[in-house]
Amino acid sequence: MKRFALALAATALLTVSAPTFAQDEPASPVFEPGVCAYEEGTPTTQDCLDLMTARGKLQFDRAPIDGTTIGYYSFYKVGPDPINKYDAPGGNIVGEIPAGFNFVTAMNEDNPEWLQIRGGQWISRATATIVSPSRFTGVVLPDNWDQPFAWVLDTTGIWSSTIPGVEGTQESGYLTRRYDMVNIYAEAYDSEGWRWYMIGPNQWLKQTFVAKVQPSPHPKDADEKDVTGRWVAVDLYEQTLIAYEDDKPVFATLIASGLQNFDTNEGLFNIWARLPDDRMSGATGAPSAYDLQSVPWVMYFDGSISLHGTYWHDYFGYRRSHGCVNLSISDARWIFNWTNGATPEEDGSIMNYVYVFSSGKYGEAPHGFANG
Repeated sequence: MKRFALALAATALLTVSAPTFAQDEPASPVFEPGVCAYEEGTPTTQDCLDLMTARGKLQFDRAPIDGTTIGYYSFYKVGPDPINKYDAPGGNIVGEIPAGFNFVTAMNEDNPEWLQIRGGQWISRATATIVSPSRFTGVVLPDNWDQPFAWVLDTTGIWSSTIPGVEGTQESGYLTRRYDMVNIYAEAYDSEGWRWYMIGPNQWLKQTFVAKVQPSPHPKDADEKDVTGRWVAVDLYEQTLIAYEDDKPVFATLIASGLQNFDTNEGLFNIWARLPDDRMSGATGAPSAYDLQSVPWVMYFDGSISLHGTYWHDYFGYRRSHGCVNLSISDARWIFNWTNGATPEEDGSIMNYVYVFSSGKYGEAPHGFANG
């Protein structure tokens, strides 16, 4: 039998201590952006090749998998048509889950034909499909982090190109895999203004296939002072998040922000409420209606907009939400615990800023000579 005391479980999870940061030995040689500067028709320099050899594959520590949430909670997709709720298996109808994008949490899965969901009601198994949450996690950044890197977003598997601006080829020796991490050694632009990244010897990827991680601008508070303490920067253009301790980046990951017409607002916000799990619903009766029974590790920062864990998709690195900043469940728990460990203000409150900005215009080439 699978039954959960959700409130007790949520309370127990809050006792997890904030993460510590693993520190690596300094890399050798030190990264210098100009070493691998690209010049058309010029072979890669030996200094650049030596740098790539010395750097090797990225070996950052990853955030731990949140096995408690992923392992013990069972999430089911229902609908999109309306679904009846019953007071017992085959019993009386006591309600309805309206049409929409809906997910429920199962509390009892013993019956082969029925599921008991959070709230105690029952639904037919024939109307529900179990989902497997993403096991993607972000990385802890070492003290000596000095080089931009990227996560591969492409899901189809493409060959990198041997020079920027041309089709990929097996000759390059690198075939992409979703969520691969790659160093960025140099940048170049094609004729349409898109960036291309050198990720290895004669290996280039177009920016549309990756999400680049690089330091964000440092925001200022209402007193025009640099934000201090523990804060996170969300880049809507790259769909990335970096967590900071004062001016030191300590953690990076992928996010999924608001779709067009549900854009995540830019600006400087403060996390005003934190819940280990919460129900989210909206637009009942409209084509965009949704109802998510149990959303884990919720941190509200802009009215009803929040950072939170996400089990209903694995499209981190692409816009996907109704305005919230979607994170994998494991990443959301990491940030939830980390922000909880911030130093309290004089009045005992904890100030965690969320800085939302765009390093470019989503979906458009960044360079000034785009489209001629």
